[in-house]
Formats: sequence, C-alpha cells, structure tokens
Amino acid sequence: MTFTQSVRTVFSNYVNFSGRATRPEFWWWTLFVFVLSLVLEVVDGVVIAPLLGFTVFAQEAGSPLGTIAALALLLPSLAVGVRRLHDIGRSGWWLLIILIPIIGFLVLIYWHIQPSEDGVNRFG
Repeated sequence: MTFTQSVRTVFSNYVNFSGRATRPEFWWWTLFVFVLSLVLEVVDGVVIAPLLGFTVFAQEAGSPLGTIAALALLLPSLAVGVRRLHDIGRSGWWLLIILIPIIGFLVLIYWHIQPSEDGVNRFG
C-alpha cells in the first residue's frame, strides 16, 4: 500500500470503526498527520502570526490552522487506530490504554508495529 492509497483509504473510512487496517495503512497515515502538522505549524508561525499582529513564530499567536487540522483529523485517526488494533486481533477499546501515562503509549506502539494476523479473525 502506498502513501496516497493509505491516506485515501483512511479518509474514505473516516468514521468506520469496524474492519481492519494494515500496518502500512496505519503508519503511512501517521506520517501524513505528522508532516501535515509540521507544515501547518510553519504556516501558522510565518504567515498567520504576522497577520494577527504578532511577530513570526510568536507563542501568543497560537496555531489556528494546526488546531483546525487536529480537530478535522481526530476521527479518522481514532478510526484507523481502532482498525489497526482489530488487525492484530484486539478490541478497539484497547485504544483507551493511551490514557495511562508513558506505559499506555509504549504498549500501543508495540501493538501497532505487530504484523497482521493471517487470515480472518473476529474483526474480519
């Protein structure tokens, strides 16, 4: 699965919490979100901050484009995370383990790098 295929697939299933997401689909999506966040942070700092009357990259200016993007990408990111957990045979509710500081993040990273379960599992 390529980068563009992955992003297209996630956006087409942006509220689909059933089914499975392959490891490349999840990680290409993660890369897309990371790169988009970096680009929007630069645009917020260089373009938006001066338009709002602040100096370039001023902390007080905030990051309106980054905030809008984060809100827009929240549901697709949750959906692909749940589908990725389904792909390794875990319930999507395990995504809530992220609420445990440090340990939850590390456990989720470990699960997300696991290979897909062969064949059909209870999630498809």
